[in-house]
Order: sequence, then structure tokens, then C-alpha cells
Amino acid sequence: MYPRINYEITENDLKHLLDACKPTPAMMIGNYVPACPQENVNRAWQRLGKKMGFDYMTVMPIPGKGQRFFSAIPTENETQREERIKCETEEKRVAEIKRLEDEIKKLQLQLAELSPVKPS
Repeated sequence: MYPRINYEITENDLKHLLDACKPTPAMMIGNYVPACPQENVNRAWQRLGKKMGFDYMTVMPIPGKGQRFFSAIPTENETQREERIKCETEEKRVAEIKRLEDEIKKLQLQLAELSPVKPS
């Protein structure tokens, strides 16, 4: 599963989403049934997901950040996925090197404290 990413939408995008929540006035002629607000909002999120590169079905609010902020799982093709995995692997490698170097420094200090002092 791909990691979630935080997104921020513009005021204009938020306005479109909120407008999509409103009921659609319509005259009932024949068997035509207008789209309900839920369908309109789903389509609005789908358009926004396509525009910003996330799966609109994975959107979740970020508590305490306001209406314009949410997290979602990005959509990516195979090349983008391979590039992301390559970057994540490199980041983990660099972090492990730093962790080991820090551990070595700590152990060298402990060793120096335990070693007898040599007279000059």
C-alpha cells in the first residue's frame, strides 16, 4: 500500500466542493432524476483527485487543520512507483549509515572513558 500524503486545496477548489454539496434544484419531467448531492460531491472529488494526483476514494480529513487540508493516497504509474521505492530505499540507507556512525561515536567515547590514561 502506498503511503498517505497530505494535501492542501485552494479556496476556489474548496468552494467547488462545498457547492457540489448543495441540493440541485430540478423540475421533475418524466422519469428523470437529477444527481443527488453525494453523487455531485463524489464527482467533484474525482475531478480534484485527477487534477492533483491522488485517489479520491482514499481522502481523509486531517483533524485540527481546517477544511482545505486532507490526506490521500497518491496515484502513480509503474515508473513513478519504482522511482518512489528507489528514493525511499536510498533514504533508509542514508538513515542507517547515520545511525551506525552515531552509535560508533558513542561506543568510541565509552571506550576512551574505560581505557587507562597513558602518561606523556
